[in-house]
This record gives sequence, structure tokens and C-alpha cells, in this order.
Amino acid sequence: MNDHNIFKKNEEELLKYYGLSGNSGKLNFKLKMLKSWIYHKLAYSSPRSNFVISMQRSRGVKIGENCHISPYVLIDLVYPSLVEIGNNVTIGSNVMIFAHVNPTANLFLKQEKYPRKIGKVVIKDGAVINPGSVITAGITIGKNSIVSINCAVFEDVPDSCVVMGNPARIVKKIE
Repeated sequence: MNDHNIFKKNEEELLKYYGLSGNSGKLNFKLKMLKSWIYHKLAYSSPRSNFVISMQRSRGVKIGENCHISPYVLIDLVYPSLVEIGNNVTIGSNVMIFAHVNPTANLFLKQEKYPRKIGKVVIKDGAVINPGSVITAGITIGKNSIVSINCAVFEDVPDSCVVMGNPARIVKKIE
């Protein structure tokens, strides 16, 4: 299996997901990714939360009202529309939110055991995602829950819970 096959397969998966085909589809997809990357780049290091939110919404991220997003937050670059953030959510610096998982450069893994996984990420109203945390594809963070510093979240977090660790585990129920 050569490198060309894996990149062709990745491109086919992305074009299929976005309902595109042919050379015009490839160009359309590249322009879509360029636009998304530009908005992300503008938002990434801005200290102005309202500007960050505006740029992320322009990428297709669904963000509620009265949210705060710190600088250096990475929200999925390929599937931004699969990320939904409720009202009154706080997201700290260096948080990464991924709506997909993909061993992009290893065709063996991709074909055999670990195909591209795509899943909506939902962060419900009032949640707090502390700095350095990673939220993975298909995860829901419950209403009024707190994800502690440097957590890796691989499972849904129920409403009104505090999670800590890697992998994140519930350590407290908020009453």
C-alpha cells in the first residue's frame, strides 16, 4: 500500500461525506476547507471571545448565547458543523474538540480495525470545559457539567457532573 492510495481514500471519504464528486467537487471541497481554515486561523489566537464565536459560527459551528471561548481553542477543522455548543458555555484555552477520528496515514489500520469515525459533539447549556481538555467524536457533555483541566473525554458526561483525568471519570455530582 503506497502513500497515494491512503490520500486518495481520505479524499474519497471526504467528498462522499460532503456529497461532492468529480474535479469540480474536489475544487469545491478545497475552497470550503480554505474558508474554514481562514476563519479558524482568525479565531484561534484572538483574545476577544465575541470575535472567536463569530468566526467559529462562520465556519458552521453551532454556538448558543452568552458563551465564552478562550484563545487557542481548536474546533474540528473538517467537520465544524457537527459541533454544537449550548448557551452559557465556557471553553478554556488549549481545548481541542474533534468531530472525527481518523488514522489518515495508515491504510492498514483504516481498512482493518479503525475506519474514519464521524460523530456529533454536543456541549450542553452551562457546561464548563477547562483548559487543555480534549473532547472526541460522538461525545455529549451534559448540562451544567464541568470538565476539569487536561481531561480526555472519550465517553458522554451526564448532566451536573464533574469529570477529571485521562480518560475522564466522574468524580462528583453537582447538586
